[in-house]
Amino acid sequence: MTAIRLLLVDDDPLVRAGLSFMMGGADDIEIVGEAADGGEVEALVDRTRPDVVLMDIRMPTVDGLAATEMLRRREDAPQVVVLTTFHADEQVLRALRAGAAGFVLKDTPPAEILAAVRRVAAGDPVLSPAVTRQLMEHAAGTAADTRRTRARERITALNDREREVAVAVGRGLANAEIAARLFMSVATVKTHVSRILAKLDLNNRVQIALLAHDAGLLEDTEGR
Repeated sequence: MTAIRLLLVDDDPLVRAGLSFMMGGADDIEIVGEAADGGEVEALVDRTRPDVVLMDIRMPTVDGLAATEMLRRREDAPQVVVLTTFHADEQVLRALRAGAAGFVLKDTPPAEILAAVRRVAAGDPVLSPAVTRQLMEHAAGTAADTRRTRARERITALNDREREVAVAVGRGLANAEIAARLFMSVATVKTHVSRILAKLDLNNRVQIALLAHDAGLLEDTEGR
């Protein structure tokens, strides 16, 4: 079994030490590097080639948001899991929009942080629909109408079937559940998800869910 290559990024040396001790004890995880600031991340990624970056969102020079945006623009982008102290935080939402695959709280039990890293390495998001709604409610405000208009413009790139799949992803359904609901094979669902990501220039399913929410697609289909 190939170990998951993990990079730790946090400005607090005690946090990094704790994470390194906790994560390094797992047989399937290899700590390939540590950084104290987002400005160090790109060079470390070039050198260590991690599969997953566990990224603190608040750092003094280059924060986790800027570092996540930078990483996700790369063709060989590693998955990013954001570390935060708050459930509903505007910076967390911005990091997810930038392509982070999810977030974990710093006081999350060690086993759950390990599980989150494993899920992200396997291509699964670490974000429930309930948490997505909480984040959206926190961020709702004067920019909501603008986001909806832009999201609806982007969604027009999808055909009807892809739109149905996007809504199902937004509702947090797994591929097998989408296949059963929409009467298609799991392989076909995966193909639709890949096409949605390509057409909308998105990185992962979390971004599909956020865009579907922004466009009002989840409200439009509520109760159907």
